[in-house]
Amino acid sequence: MASSTDTRREPGKGAKASPLEGTKLAPARRVPTWVAWVVGLILLALVCYMALFMGAATLTRDEVWGSITHKLGIFVSDDRPAPSLIRQSILFDLRIPRIVMGIFVGAGLAVAGASLQAITRNDLAEPYLLGVSYGASTGAVVALLLMPVSFALGLTGGAAIGALLSFGLLMLLLRGTGFVSTRVVLTGVLVGQFFSAITSLILVARGDAESVRGITFWLLGAMGASRANTMWIVLITVVITSLLIWMMSRYLDAMSFGDETAKSMGVPVVGVRAAVLILVALMTAATVSAVGAIGFIGLLVPHAVRMIVGSAHARLIPLSALVGAILLVFTDALARSVFQPQEVPVGVFTALLGVPLFFFILNRGQRV
Repeated sequence: MASSTDTRREPGKGAKASPLEGTKLAPARRVPTWVAWVVGLILLALVCYMALFMGAATLTRDEVWGSITHKLGIFVSDDRPAPSLIRQSILFDLRIPRIVMGIFVGAGLAVAGASLQAITRNDLAEPYLLGVSYGASTGAVVALLLMPVSFALGLTGGAAIGALLSFGLLMLLLRGTGFVSTRVVLTGVLVGQFFSAITSLILVARGDAESVRGITFWLLGAMGASRANTMWIVLITVVITSLLIWMMSRYLDAMSFGDETAKSMGVPVVGVRAAVLILVALMTAATVSAVGAIGFIGLLVPHAVRMIVGSAHARLIPLSALVGAILLVFTDALARSVFQPQEVPVGVFTALLGVPLFFFILNRGQRV
């Protein structure tokens, strides 16, 4: 992508305090921010409502609302008996945790992508650029295939340990480099390929056909593994890390001019870049360890939102979170419904939808 960094943004009407005000680095807002929020929240409510009914087990509207009202203890009467325990379990133990997980995983991946594109000044940056997802995949494979049956580590624990190990290797290799954006990108690719090779080696050497199939499904994004315990871990991690990144919005705006200009504005470039890398790694580790690797959301969503509300990160980051949540909940609902009762990994659908959408965005960007 020629001139993918310095020329990707055009004059914008940034927030008053944003260094992007009046520059040629951000696209002008085409939609008022409040309109984008209203439309986005309505779409999120609609896709969440739709997702309640979609899946291998069909739930009627009466069963859904009957389960909810009986759970809350409202509108309960002898004339309206509660739906069966199986139906209630499908709703509260499977569907709702999966929807909530989709909201926060999608939001986290989109925020991670937007912040990485800012600190690396690279339009192709996305959450898996750091290699953390590959480390998480390796950890999960080790936990599933190499540990004794009695070893109570589990998929999530193994993935989390693998993610931390890969991030530790990344920081070790970046030590003393000043976290220069080009070095960060290349080192992240190197770490990712290293752990990807380890994963492939383990699968070939030790995995039987059934285990390999299950792990491959998880590696492509397994939202079906969403449960309340992992849901709360992801929720807390994504909310805290996203808020901390959002609080650095002005720094991210300044870094869009380049490191030297940002330093002249008083931005601690090395510290900000290191902090964002740590926060993104934590967010990615939490999401990948819970549901596997889901691609394209962190790459696609920030570009789409940037075209709508501009590149001032005080607007871009929260709206990217909202659009990321909408996209993942929607694609997950499709993934579990199109070929039911067979479920397709959600990562397959994010790629199928993401590729044409990304080409559309690229073409629109060239005409601007």
